[in-house]
Amino acid sequence: MSNSQSRRGFLGSLSLTGLAAGSAGAGNAFAGVDAPVRTSPMSPVGNIYIDPRKVLLYECTRKEIRDRLLEGKLKAAIVPTGSTEQHNEHMAMIMDTAGALLVSQQTALKLYPRVIVSTPVPIGVSPHWMNRKGTLTLRKEVFLDVVYDICDSLKTHGITTILIVNGHGGNAAPLNEKVPEFRTKLGINLEWCSYWDSIPADRSKEFVDIGSVPSHAADFETSIALAAFPERVRYQGIDHDKAPLNLNEKDRKWDKDTFEESKLATPEKGEKIIGHAVNWVTEKLLKMMG
Repeated sequence: MSNSQSRRGFLGSLSLTGLAAGSAGAGNAFAGVDAPVRTSPMSPVGNIYIDPRKVLLYECTRKEIRDRLLEGKLKAAIVPTGSTEQHNEHMAMIMDTAGALLVSQQTALKLYPRVIVSTPVPIGVSPHWMNRKGTLTLRKEVFLDVVYDICDSLKTHGITTILIVNGHGGNAAPLNEKVPEFRTKLGINLEWCSYWDSIPADRSKEFVDIGSVPSHAADFETSIALAAFPERVRYQGIDHDKAPLNLNEKDRKWDKDTFEESKLATPEKGEKIIGHAVNWVTEKLLKMMG
């Protein structure tokens, strides 16, 4: 099979699961909706086909959620956390949120109908990127309050197994510090992970060479974007050396090195990363669900 055939197959599978941007068809009421991840009509789940929006809480009606809870079908929730921040000259700022949501939705589809994905937290703790234009940041305590209140809301509705799937490095330390406290205070089965925790440390034999993980807008993240939402990677018209970045010499060199590393990214690497992360998160959630 040629690489182009493989790519068409992979993007086709993502369009079926609502993860390939631009996949919404003319007959789809959600066509043209520019969310972190767009939707499409049907998705294969086991031996049936469902609308992939059914695993996204924010796309469901209250009746649909209530029915699944009353029937005992809904056992757990995923809360994706990300950011809206600079991703060098070539990547859309939604990448961290889109990556976490991508892995979360794919996981929920594998476990349908037992898992629902909450609305993602699209802005994270990013003060370290505020010297790059466009970045948005929350104070650590505000970010944590939002995450806590989402988990508390889910608990109120009867969902007491929750996995936070994080896609932004700046959120990791705050989550690691506070999730144990949240677990005790809420009295629920609550854990968190960053989806790149799934990537093995020794990648020489069992995995693809993707440089440092998670890095930032380099080979790893760019490969994911090229596989799942390639329209969010845009190299056209970029001259990094002439960009008015207003950075000190050290930061500018790091920025340029990261940009050059991103050119090693391939959709094929991204496919393997995504598949590996989804399987890993699925197993983690299955263990939480008992």
